[in-house]
Amino acid sequence: MKIAIIGTGNLGSAIAKGLIQNKSFTSLVLSDKNTANVDVYKTVENVTVTNDNDLAVAQSDMVIFALQPKHINGVLESVASKITDNHIVISVAAGVEIPRIEAILGKNKNIIRVMPNTAISIGKSMTCIAANDKAQDKVSLAQDIFNQLGTTLVIPEDLIQAATVICASGIAFWMRLVRATTQGAIQLGFEAHEAHELATQTCFGAASLLIESGRHPEQEIDRVTTPSGCTIEGLNAMEHQGLSSALIQGIVASFEKINQIKKN
Repeated sequence: MKIAIIGTGNLGSAIAKGLIQNKSFTSLVLSDKNTANVDVYKTVENVTVTNDNDLAVAQSDMVIFALQPKHINGVLESVASKITDNHIVISVAAGVEIPRIEAILGKNKNIIRVMPNTAISIGKSMTCIAANDKAQDKVSLAQDIFNQLGTTLVIPEDLIQAATVICASGIAFWMRLVRATTQGAIQLGFEAHEAHELATQTCFGAASLLIESGRHPEQEIDRVTTPSGCTIEGLNAMEHQGLSSALIQGIVASFEKINQIKKN
C-alpha cells in the first residue's frame, strides 16, 4: 500500500521507523514543516521526505495524520479537497474524535482513528483502532499495517480516550516504574548499568509471562510469594504506601485530562 504520514514528530517518526524496518509499504511519503526527525530516511528506497502535504496525499492510498490536536483542523482543511472517497484516512491525534474529522472531510470518507504508542518504532506497539461507518470494511487494512508494528485491538470509538491513557500514556507510566526499580537496585549496591539491565529484563520477563501463559497477574504473584517471605513483605510495604492506588489515580487523572482536551 502507498502510505503517507503527515506530521513527523515523536509519534509520526516512530510510525515511520516501524514501517521502514518492516518494509510495510509500496511507497512511503513523510511530510512536515520540519522533517528533521525523518531526514535520515531520504536515501531509503521508495521513501520520500517532503514539506508538501498535497503531494503526500496525492501519492498515497492511506494517509496517517500524526498531528497535535491543536494543529489537525488546519491541516485537514488544507488537504480536504485532495482526499478522495478511496483514501483511507487515519488519525492518531489524541482526543480528536471521528465526528470532528468528518465535519471537515465529510462522512463519505473512510476515517479510522488509531491510537498506537511509541513502541511502534520497534514493532511492539499496543494499537487500538476504531472507524466511522464508511470505513468499517477498511479496518482490516489498518490492522494489516499496524499488526506488523505490534498488536492491534478493534474497539468502539468511545473507548479510544481510555485506550490512549492505558496504551500511549501507559508507556510513560511503565518507564517510571522501571526507573524506580533501577534506583532501588542501585541503592542495594548494583552499578547503574547493571541496575538498568536487571530492571528492564525483569519487566520484560513479567510481561512475557502474562502474554504467553494467559494467566492473571495474581496467579503469577502467588507463584513468587512464599509464607513469611521477602516478596510478600515487599509487596505489602508497597501497598501500604499506596502503589496500586497511586497508579489507578494517575490513570484516572490522565483520562480526565484527555477528556478536557477533547472539549477544546
